[in-house]
Amino acid sequence: MTKFLPYTYRLLTGAALVSMLLTACGGEPEKSPLPSTALSSAAPAPTVTAAVASPLPSPSPAAVSGLTGLPVAAAPLPRPLAVMINNAPAARPQSGLTDADILYEVLAEGGITRLIAVYQSVADTAKIGPVRSIRPYLIDIGESYGAVTAHAGGSPDAYAILQRQHKDDLDEIGRAGAFFWRDKSRKAPHNLYTSLDKLRAGITKLGYDDAKSTPGYAFLKEGEQPEKGENAAGFSLYYLLKSYTVSYRYDSASGIYGRMVNSKPHTDLETGKPVTAANIIVMEANHKVLDDVGRLSVNLEQGGQAMLFQRGQVLSGRWARGAGDIIRFVKDGKEAPLVPGVTHILIVPASPPLDSHITVDAG
Repeated sequence: MTKFLPYTYRLLTGAALVSMLLTACGGEPEKSPLPSTALSSAAPAPTVTAAVASPLPSPSPAAVSGLTGLPVAAAPLPRPLAVMINNAPAARPQSGLTDADILYEVLAEGGITRLIAVYQSVADTAKIGPVRSIRPYLIDIGESYGAVTAHAGGSPDAYAILQRQHKDDLDEIGRAGAFFWRDKSRKAPHNLYTSLDKLRAGITKLGYDDAKSTPGYAFLKEGEQPEKGENAAGFSLYYLLKSYTVSYRYDSASGIYGRMVNSKPHTDLETGKPVTAANIIVMEANHKVLDDVGRLSVNLEQGGQAMLFQRGQVLSGRWARGAGDIIRFVKDGKEAPLVPGVTHILIVPASPPLDSHITVDAG
């Protein structure tokens, strides 16, 4: 294995972790191992002009998804849904992750991580979850795609944003409870589920607009190859807790990366299919602890160092985000086109720096 930089320091030095899972109403009282000050200030991103896709075209046999670059059965596509997914060990394996167009992983309190699954191009997914609570920066991620967010509860700051700004959201403990259900085969709070049919019914019932335009990514055209990078047969990513160590392994036959958690394949509970991605963006962002519970603020506007994994190679560059836009990977000031397919975006603290969170296997 080739390690870009050794761990020079750890966020958890001298700190005893006390992690207690939240209840579904968003009060996850976990003691954070992070310091109570800003972890770091990532260097400002370069000024770039991101290529924002136009609204999806009228129905056409050649219509493609702006989120995956893959053909779709019908267009225009509906408004995306951004579902907050529980990633506690007791919640794994989850359901419905393999149908997401975009999958984020980002820290919540106490060193645990939350998944945000963005759905648009798949017509139906019968079971998604377990569903969990929302935070302000998770609202921001979903809203950047023009999505309706789906969750179960949230932090006080998140509720203040949702209510004050009248956001389009589907909250299980609010007025959207009818569009979720509990699975008795699992223990609460790791047993709350929904489906795309139910969520779309919720959008209709609550009168939300289902025709908003969605920003899209730049994609490689058929026959094009990504910019030459360093060999990357796989990598391992460390957030804060060993039970949340994520790794990916490249399969040259399929051209995609398979996701693993704690060295075991990450699979779908319903189908047994592996969770995979054609592109993985690993990015650093400035994190700050807000209170004694350990709730975080994550800066998703400032930009910072990033790495893009695709087709067995890795590019080092930056992430940037313009006003009203989604997060994009840029190289030399230009957006790097993605391989058509699913994209995963993994967000780690900027302190310690990105290189100390990741170990790359050149193969």
